[in-house]
Amino acid sequence: MIDGALDAFLALVAEKGFTEVTLRDVAAKADTGLADLYRRYPDKVALVSGFLARTDDAVLAGTPRAIDPEETARDRLFDVMMRRYDALKPYRVALTSIRRTATRDPLLALALGPALRRSMAAMLEAAGLASEGLSGAVRQNGLLAIDCAVARVFDRDETQDLSKTMAALDGRLKTAERWAQTFERYTVSRHGNVTEPRAE
Repeated sequence: MIDGALDAFLALVAEKGFTEVTLRDVAAKADTGLADLYRRYPDKVALVSGFLARTDDAVLAGTPRAIDPEETARDRLFDVMMRRYDALKPYRVALTSIRRTATRDPLLALALGPALRRSMAAMLEAAGLASEGLSGAVRQNGLLAIDCAVARVFDRDETQDLSKTMAALDGRLKTAERWAQTFERYTVSRHGNVTEPRAE
């Protein structure tokens, strides 16, 4: 069935490695026709993108409708990202293979970029943070950089509750928060020092 293509793909990547898997392999394991698979997922990048979108849906479905006023933006983003890592945990072997391949293949990394940024945008929105415009693009890229760094810990984290991943994510988010606060103070300071022209 075509609906099982994503799980079939990830199982094959975990078994054989991303480079060795072909669309024909995925179609056979998913028990679907190659043409049917190709119409929905024309290449392996589309399969990875489809999996990320499915993961985002699962995270967004578990997001409270109302924002807790007692929580900071960092707290909300931490919660959202940890729910994402929990959703990714069963597929960690496959994801590690994909990430390692992308580090050696700049074209693959470039092709995966749009899907990864869409995923980060979804996480920002789930945390109540704007993901559009120039500031949104900065947030997307910043969160993507954090995710890439934390993923290296996540790949090796064998703890039941992903405590090592939690610690790495918390540290990265705190650093990002400090940088954001410093930038904001700097911007406010510059704005406050602007001298208005005097009337003649």
